[in-house]
Amino acid sequence: MFLKRALLAGAVLAFAGLSSAMAETTLKLATDSGAKGSPSGDALDRWAALIEEGTNGEVQVDVFYQNELGSQAEVFDLLIAGDVDMMINWPITAYDERLGVLFTPYMVTSWEEALEAYKPGGWVNEMLVGIYADLGLKFFGPWPEGFNGIASKGKYAMTVEEAADLKIRVPAMFPMAESVQALGYQTATIDWSEVFTAIQTGVVDGDGANIIYWDYEYFRDTLDYYNQTKQQFVTGIMTMNAGSWEGLSPEQQEVVANAAVTVMEEAFRDARARDEGYIELAKKAGMTYLEPSDEELRGMAESVRAQVWPLMEERIGSEIMDTIRANASKL
Repeated sequence: MFLKRALLAGAVLAFAGLSSAMAETTLKLATDSGAKGSPSGDALDRWAALIEEGTNGEVQVDVFYQNELGSQAEVFDLLIAGDVDMMINWPITAYDERLGVLFTPYMVTSWEEALEAYKPGGWVNEMLVGIYADLGLKFFGPWPEGFNGIASKGKYAMTVEEAADLKIRVPAMFPMAESVQALGYQTATIDWSEVFTAIQTGVVDGDGANIIYWDYEYFRDTLDYYNQTKQQFVTGIMTMNAGSWEGLSPEQQEVVANAAVTVMEEAFRDARARDEGYIELAKKAGMTYLEPSDEELRGMAESVRAQVWPLMEERIGSEIMDTIRANASKL
């Protein structure tokens, strides 16, 4: 199956290269999550348009949306290999567990803190620059979405005891599963492309990784509840293969980087309002939106930090965790 997908991805990329032969340089820009017309799909289109405009057409950008080049892991493989040049993606931590910094539970607890930490120059942003460089990737910065929660079918949980009866889908990103388990749930690691079927057939009772947009847009016919547990501040990442970056002229590099900053700034401006808008849409569609009290969230955060942060220290190192402890939200 992987070989078939790889051959298909290669054929699609080859065709794209032929279709853009008139440009001096062609860049392939992809995402692992988001169809054309979705917020992340629109961000891809925006980044591509700014690059083409800024280089007067010298650089053409071919855009590939969710599942067009394979699964989440397969497209990240293509980025690492340089077969895809740029991505807005939600990286798999199997490549480097230090990427788990992105998914540290209860690292920030408010939008204001999140934006200060993740924006260019912020303390989380600065940590990620070096980690991505070690992977052979140029790190531009975040594409923020918001705080995630637990979406479920048929029943929901507000306590650890209630959560024990629910099996929740998580992606293959450390410490996503560990964070949801620390809230009391059973977990199952399932690729994004298979989540709808898994919920529909009862393999899992819900999704425990995403902001409400994804659960409303893709699964609202199968999910009944969204519990805003806020265990992670979810953000995509804007990156480029280092070899592809070095292959650009200094002028082209400036255009690509400036375009990324523009897309990031627009995302920071729009993400909170978009998230709040989808909460209302989910309610109108019949999904029950649950918001724990400040006291309940504090209890969740204290419990999850106590269980998960020591695991993170073992796997990503004390230096990174010392930085997180020094800067994380005060509970």
